Parts: sequence; structure tokens; C-alpha cells
Amino acid sequence: MIEFKNITKKYGSLTVYENFNLSLEEGKITCILGESGSGKTTLLNMLAGLTPYEGEISQKPACSYIFQQPRLVPSLTVRGNLKLVCKDKNRVEEMLLAVGLSDKAGAYPAQLSGGQAQRVSIARAFLYPSSLVLMDEPFSSLDLALKLKISALFLELWKRERRTAVFVTHDADEAAMLSNRVLVLKNGAVAAELFPEGEPSADMFARPGFREKLIKSLI
Repeated sequence: MIEFKNITKKYGSLTVYENFNLSLEEGKITCILGESGSGKTTLLNMLAGLTPYEGEISQKPACSYIFQQPRLVPSLTVRGNLKLVCKDKNRVEEMLLAVGLSDKAGAYPAQLSGGQAQRVSIARAFLYPSSLVLMDEPFSSLDLALKLKISALFLELWKRERRTAVFVTHDADEAAMLSNRVLVLKNGAVAAELFPEGEPSADMFARPGFREKLIKSLI
């Protein structure tokens, strides 16, 4: 269990969190849903150790990060980018096959489509020896068909190991699909907590009733 205990985070005179408390269940996908400025990315950055804060985060494990933009090293090939986090050649090749990029292993990031580059980013996150995966709106720049395809790929990799994941989005559809638990953030506090039935799915129509609950919680 990862626990935020009495967390306070300020940017100058702006208070994002004050005495904030939260527990994250291991092996589950917790989705953080909210409008811009609600503290979603700040929460991820505190977990990743990328920004200072007051208070305590207990049991903070090693983490990998999937950003909105893939952030690949432009001078390295696809295979080279994966080797940065995993020296096991067999695992790298297996992952390339799993994400459908074996034929692009020697390509450079500039030669990839947006969807291909994000697949490399997801592969990199799961090759890194972490027990926590942080996701900051990784599907927001993709069109709907590609978003569903990449979401399905993420879930396929996640189900192999059931790593703890924290997924930030402002999209209710994404939250409805890709979560075991949804927290709605407003002004640095949890305004609503919802638990969908069944396993996360890349099917937009799998949880219609839950999607409606999410939208109501945002109003």
C-alpha cells in the first residue's frame, strides 16, 4: 500500500495540496480524473520524486513513467531506447514482438508514427524494473481508433504482471475503461471515489453505467 500522509504542496503562493491523504492499492489501476489545474500531474510528480513536498509518502517503490509525449531519445533506434532500461537482449526482443514493433527495431523516433512512438514508450515502462507505473495522459494526443488500440496494448502488458498503476486523465471515457478505481480531484482534494465492476477494458461500451456516474461526479 502506497500512502500519502499529510501532504502539502505549494508553488509560491499557490497551494495545490494541503494536508492531503490518500492510499493506493497495490496491483490495481487507480485513475486520477479531473480538470486542468486540479493537481493531477503534481500528484504523479510527487510519487516519482520529481518535485519536493511536505509530508510523507510511505512505501514509495521504483517507478516508470509514461508521458503524454513519448520522450524517446532521438539519436537512438527503437531497440536502443529499450536497451537504455533493460540490458537483457532477449527481453527487449520479446517486448518488441509484444508491442508489434519488431520490424521497426532499427528505426529512429523521427521515423515513427505517433502511435508507434507511444508503443515504444509503453514498452520501455514495462521493461524497466519498477513496481509502479505512472501515466500522465498518455492517450490524449491519439485519435479514437488508435487510443483504443494502444489502450488494449497497455492492458495486455499490465495483466502480465499486475503492477500498481496511477493513470491521470481529464477524459471520462478513458477513466471508465482503464481503471479499478477512479478518484475525482477538485482543488487538490478527492471530491469523489468510484469503483467500476469487472476488469479494466479497452472497450468503450463495456461500462456505460459507470461512465454516466463519472460524468455526474465531474459536474
